[in-house]
Amino acid sequence: MPSRRVAVLVSRFNENVTTRLLDGARDALRRAGIPDANIDVHWVPGAFELPVAAEAAAAGGRYDALVALGCVIRGETAHFEYVAGEAARGLGNVALAHRIAIGFGVLTTETEEQALARVGKGAEAAQAALETADVLERLGAAPRD
Repeated sequence: MPSRRVAVLVSRFNENVTTRLLDGARDALRRAGIPDANIDVHWVPGAFELPVAAEAAAAGGRYDALVALGCVIRGETAHFEYVAGEAARGLGNVALAHRIAIGFGVLTTETEEQALARVGKGAEAAQAALETADVLERLGAAPRD
């Protein structure tokens, strides 16, 4: 099987956290044998924008898997719930509509300290995306040839 092509979509909001998530995802992809040339990183403003970027990446037919990375930290308003919920719902919809593996690495925490303690989730999201891509391929449901 040729090496997979992966898009990593990263939120700029809370960049102190998301750059660390990205570092972990890249490391996990490399350890899985994905060459850097097969990893495209695309930055979006925030977690809310991850689904539309994922839709564009999936619709292009160029990628075997996507990894979505973001960080939503609870504030004093309900904004947290809307952003986190819509990011999750939107990414799930893209995965189902395109039959593409999407590793969900969007942290939802109370504080930045909690987020920094969970930056290993970037690697976990990358691993989940690759494992799911393998399953989809075995099921004959891979998004591209």
